[in-house]
Amino acid sequence: MAGSEASCVLGIDLGTTSVKAALLVGTGRGHVVAASCSRETQAHTSSLEAGPQGMEQNVQRIITALNECLAALPQQQLQRVSHIGISGQMHGIVFWKRDQGCRWTECGTSPTFEPEEVSHLVTWQDGRCSPAFLASLPPPQSHISLATGFGCATVYWYLKNSPDFLKCYDAAGTIHDYVVAMLCDLKKPLMSIQNAASWGYFNAKTKSWNTDVLKKSGFPLHLLPEVGDPGSIAGRTICTWHGIPKGTEVGIALGDFQCSVYSCLTERTDAVLNISTSAQLTISMPPGFQPPETPDPSSAVTYFPYFNGDYLAVAASLNGGNVLATFVDMVSQWMEELGLQVQDSAIYAKIIKAALAQDDSKLSIRPTIFGERHVPEQLGSVTSIAVSELSLGHVTRALCRGVVENLCSMLPVQRLMETGVSRILGSGSALARNEVLRQEVERIFPFPVVYGKDVDAAVGAAMVMFHRK
Repeated sequence: MAGSEASCVLGIDLGTTSVKAALLVGTGRGHVVAASCSRETQAHTSSLEAGPQGMEQNVQRIITALNECLAALPQQQLQRVSHIGISGQMHGIVFWKRDQGCRWTECGTSPTFEPEEVSHLVTWQDGRCSPAFLASLPPPQSHISLATGFGCATVYWYLKNSPDFLKCYDAAGTIHDYVVAMLCDLKKPLMSIQNAASWGYFNAKTKSWNTDVLKKSGFPLHLLPEVGDPGSIAGRTICTWHGIPKGTEVGIALGDFQCSVYSCLTERTDAVLNISTSAQLTISMPPGFQPPETPDPSSAVTYFPYFNGDYLAVAASLNGGNVLATFVDMVSQWMEELGLQVQDSAIYAKIIKAALAQDDSKLSIRPTIFGERHVPEQLGSVTSIAVSELSLGHVTRALCRGVVENLCSMLPVQRLMETGVSRILGSGSALARNEVLRQEVERIFPFPVVYGKDVDAAVGAAMVMFHRK
């Protein structure tokens, strides 16, 4: 690695609910996180056009949270930043006017930028594009199925329902593309392959938009960003920013999922198992792998562009820690109806303790109460109910096993073995606080499991730039 060990790399992640910034400093053995800060964005706002189906965020609040984060980091270290890596929530879209996207203002000792002619961010959680509307759109030439909340689908929705809205803007990107464009004063937004694939109508193999398909249907092509490789440089900061020197190199904006994986995946033979609110099981595909030309909507596995032309195979379940949280809520409601009141945190601790006392349960719970993207109609069920299996411990044990088994059914052990997996890296808040879940992971997967790996998109974004130095 070239460059002074005294220099720092700044990583930023613009997440769905919070913004995080992390400073990495080089050491003789790699790097350490010298400082980090996180702020809730509280950016959710109502959608005038889409009504209750819409899921939008106020960009001003996101940038305010970003400014607060950076202001809380050590000024001395910010002045030594040589590279900035930025990741964020994929799929979503924000629109702006190219020459009026922001205004730079003095803030304390250093300039910052404030959004100006910028729309709300329509997030990945947006539900305005119904299945019928999506079915009416031209089929994309992409390995990823189109879904509501995808940038190009949202543009099509505006084209049909509010065409005048689109006339107000001449640039678009994800929220992290917007930040990179403002920092570097890019005349046309630049987007990584990772984010482009998440918008739909993008061919990852040819690294190009489906311009022929889009043009025939009247899509405003001028809103599509230029596309570049993840890990490449988008530009340099046009002025000092929170003490970070003018001319600092800024990487092309990256996907938060890929950066989260990058922060902990060190070997191709590792699989990453993350159980937080939802759950994901991820493996690296072999070098040279290319995804199918067309998507299989019934497949539980999606292929995400990673780095250096590689792909991740991802089983992304909608049912993770949220299932256990729902169970706790159900128990709490039952107790309330019986005239008793217990804190949810106390219930959680007691059900885990009860389940630890039961080594096994013949009860079988399919925990898919939130459906799954590939089988949205398949909901939860309970079978093999016996009198001997009705204790709180038996039910909790079976529920934890069901969460892990469901994920395993999406990306089976046999598939992991075929791709050479020899170890599982366990991460996520639900896995960290629930010993029963950890026991079930070790029971179901025939690999050593290592816990405590931090999955951190801001750190991952910084690491990508750190490895460029």
